[in-house]
Amino acid sequence: MPVSIKKEISASCEVPAIGIDLGTTYSCVAVWKQNRIEIITNDQGNRITPSSVAFNDTDRLVGDAAKNQAAYNPTNTIFG
Repeated sequence: MPVSIKKEISASCEVPAIGIDLGTTYSCVAVWKQNRIEIITNDQGNRITPSSVAFNDTDRLVGDAAKNQAAYNPTNTIFG
């Protein structure tokens, strides 16, 4: 596609686009809006989130919370 057509398409597009990088160690989410990329932070304020999940008797933990408890709950923790 010629560069001039790409510019016209991107300039006329008003709909935000979301990108998700599901990495084996860390994951990241970004949104493209108003001609710029914004990385979405997680509930801890971090721009990347550990690709980890953990379970205990009462909770299902993901991301930083799962990684932080992995040392004392390794049997029920899955991480990259």
